[in-house]
Amino acid sequence: MQPIDAIPDIHADPDRLERSLDAVEPGARIAFLGDFIDALPGQAAVSDRAVLERVRDLVETKRAVAVMGNHELNAILFHRLGIDGAALRRHSPRNHAQHRSFVADFGIMTPQALGWTEWFLTLPLWREEGGLRLVHACWSAPAIETVAARRPDGRLRAADLPEIASRSTRFGQAVQLLVTGPEQRLPEGMGFHDSHGAMRRRVRLAWWRHGAKSWRDAALSVPDPEELPRTALPAHPELSFYPADAPPVLCGHYKMRGAPCIEARNVACLDYPDAPCIYRWRGETRLMDEHLQAV
Repeated sequence: MQPIDAIPDIHADPDRLERSLDAVEPGARIAFLGDFIDALPGQAAVSDRAVLERVRDLVETKRAVAVMGNHELNAILFHRLGIDGAALRRHSPRNHAQHRSFVADFGIMTPQALGWTEWFLTLPLWREEGGLRLVHACWSAPAIETVAARRPDGRLRAADLPEIASRSTRFGQAVQLLVTGPEQRLPEGMGFHDSHGAMRRRVRLAWWRHGAKSWRDAALSVPDPEELPRTALPAHPELSFYPADAPPVLCGHYKMRGAPCIEARNVACLDYPDAPCIYRWRGETRLMDEHLQAV
């Protein structure tokens, strides 16, 4: 069993990437959890180019493995046209703003932009390394089964992109679940303000919180949980929590707050923008707080 050190979302921050790599122990294999691109608001160090060149070198020289994040998938769609001649991901002001640092480095639909998004297509949506599972946002056995029926290695192809963009098929919805995680619409008339001040009617759910009963217990990425209803989560066929006896999973994506911690002994979200960390997996079946390493 080769030890694995997992690195979550870098978001075009070369300083954070190098600090994370410096924390990797000699002999450990590096596992990247996606979202290499698109700087966050207020970020000091920004270079999509530097991050991508460093990560690609590590992956292609077999020193690291990586999975695709939602920002990589969004970029693939942003820089490709559908049969109607429109971009598969709308070039709206909001999408432009989110993707601004990548566009600053590579432009829109240029050979460089298309070249990098072709490389993104080589990244699988999930990986299993020994007894460890790696995914960007959500390990969902049904979604993985749906994608694997067409793409056994978890790697998407250009032919898949229109239905992923439209989310019109079970396959497209499964792909989106793996990279963005489960969301559910709040009760009628309810909403919350996200970190940008926008009103949201759908909320991300922590698929690893087995004991969550209410919206407030299960919600993620909500700056003010007081805006959420105190009522119980409704029964929903697509809402299921990761089994407590399943193999350990490491993910990113959710921009967690506070000090890094492990909420479920077989699932850890490592994405803490204000307290960057990596996880040092050494073969354990139950994840341990002491294996979280600040960077």
